[in-house]
Amino acid sequence: MIATHSRNLLHDAEREQLELFRALSGDLAPRDAQDLMAYPFFSLAKSKRTKPIDFRSGEMVIKVEASAEYGMATIWDADVLIWAASQIVQARDGGLRTSRLMAATPYEILTFTGRTTSARDYHRLKAALDRLQSTSVLTSIRQPAERRRHRFSWINEWKETADANGRPLGVELILPDWFYAGVLDDALVLTIDRAYFSLTGGLERWLYRLVRKHGGRQHGGWSFDFAHLHAKSGALSPLKHFAFDLRDIVRRQPLPNYRLSIQPGAHGGERLFFAPLRIHSSAPALAAGDPTATSVDKL
Repeated sequence: MIATHSRNLLHDAEREQLELFRALSGDLAPRDAQDLMAYPFFSLAKSKRTKPIDFRSGEMVIKVEASAEYGMATIWDADVLIWAASQIVQARDGGLRTSRLMAATPYEILTFTGRTTSARDYHRLKAALDRLQSTSVLTSIRQPAERRRHRFSWINEWKETADANGRPLGVELILPDWFYAGVLDDALVLTIDRAYFSLTGGLERWLYRLVRKHGGRQHGGWSFDFAHLHAKSGALSPLKHFAFDLRDIVRRQPLPNYRLSIQPGAHGGERLFFAPLRIHSSAPALAAGDPTATSVDKL
């Protein structure tokens, strides 16, 4: 009880220090934070996940822990963060003052992320906000010194707002410093295709974000070893099932603006190759397992 009261006092103090940012209207370009695109921060399953993600690569550490009540924030819940990043970048580029304290209507968030505005979707949005708020993240990414760690939740707090007569006005949420600072750094944000919101599978959504993060204009394209992809995804499924799902995605080619292919790896196993569709000349090279394709297994 004392801990809860102290936490509420902390949130009240934080709110008083922040200027409210009201969501912009209009058709904003979707922007995503590159750190979130490159590493395993979210559950890829629609079912409730409580098992932590514990990912380490050299000195880099990511640990994501879920509450027993709500479960881990999912990659669909992360659409709220894409909405927030898009708002912040649009406002900043327009010379407007931004803030970690943001206000919007559920309608604005839902329509931006390609959802319907049924009562069911409103309830799903509230559940997403609960998971984002209750999921704990520990990471060394963007910390000024080695072995430093930053712990936060994707949303510090959120609440529904109403007018004096009790009519609902919308929601307010407070973003964590770690996410907000990354979005304000223009080099750490990428525009994504709006078709991303139509991707229904957790793995294909995660794969699109990874491919968008690494996929550029290099003729040879990029590639990942299946086992490295499996570790990087944080998925609970065994490698065998993960590989089966990857092959199905390659067969369907659902990722907007990218072409995927699979070739044997130089040291055994399978590799996923990918390149932007606009580089049509890269298709034969990828099909042949072009050795100029950049390996990003260490990223």
